[in-house]
Amino acid sequence: MLKDRVVTAVALLAGLLGAVFLLPPVLWLILCAALCGAAAWEWGALARFERALRLSTAIAFAVASAFLGWSAGLADGHVGGAVALVPLHVFSALFWVFAVPFWLRGKWVLSNPMLASLVGFVVLVPTALAMMQLRVMGPWVLLGTMAVVWVADIAAYFTGKAIGRHKLAPSISPGKTWEGAAGAALAVLLFGFGVLGVLGATPETGLAPVVLVLLAWTAVSIIGDLFESLLKRQAGLKDSGSILPGHGGILDRIDSLTSTLPLVALGTVWLAR
Repeated sequence: MLKDRVVTAVALLAGLLGAVFLLPPVLWLILCAALCGAAAWEWGALARFERALRLSTAIAFAVASAFLGWSAGLADGHVGGAVALVPLHVFSALFWVFAVPFWLRGKWVLSNPMLASLVGFVVLVPTALAMMQLRVMGPWVLLGTMAVVWVADIAAYFTGKAIGRHKLAPSISPGKTWEGAAGAALAVLLFGFGVLGVLGATPETGLAPVVLVLLAWTAVSIIGDLFESLLKRQAGLKDSGSILPGHGGILDRIDSLTSTLPLVALGTVWLAR
C-alpha cells in the first residue's frame, strides 16, 4: 500500500511539473478548468447531490472557470486582465477568513442544494482561476505558492505524529493537533525565509510583515483542510473520491490550496499595482 502511494505521488508530481512548465497557456487553462469540473463532481458527493445535479454542477463549474479565465486573457498568457478577477478573489478571501471559521465552529451542514452550489462555486472556481493566473505570472510562482502549502501539510503530519498531544479539532479531524499546527508554522517560516535567502531578497517593509503573512498563510491552509474534513465527515465519506489510487480524490489533494491560492492571486494583483 505504501509503495503504491509513493509511486502514485511521484507520478502525480511528475505530471504536474510537466504540465506547469511545458503546456502553453491555453492548454493549461483547459486543464485547470477540467480539474475544476472533476473537483465539482466530488463536491456534489459531499453535498449529497443526485447524479444529474452532480454532473450539471461539474460541467457548469468547468465552463465557468474556462470562460472567466479566457475573458481575463489568461489563455493568451496575459496576466494584466487578472484585475477583472479581483472581485471573485475578494469574495473568496472573505469567505475563507470570515465565514469558514464560524462554519467550523457551528458545524453547519450543506443541506440546501442552491447554497451548496454557491459555496462550491466560491471554493472551486477561484482556485482554478488562481492556478491559471499564477502560472501565467511564472511556473515558479505557482509552484512556490503550492510548495508553501505542501510544506505546511507535511510538517503538520510528521510533527503531529511525533509529539502531537492536544487535539486541534477532535470532532472534525481527530488526527490534527496543535503541535502539528505549530510544526507547520515553523516549517513554513523556515521555508519562506530560506527562499528569500536563496533569492537574495530583502523585504523593504522588514521581517515582521513577512512573518505575519507566512503565519496567516499557514493558518488559512489549515482552515481549508479542516473545512473539507468537516464536509466529508458530515457526508459519511472517508475520501472525496477515488480518482487518485491510494490518495483519494482531487479535493483531498487540493483542500488546503482552495483556501490559499485565491488569496495569493489577490495579493499578487495588489502588489502589481
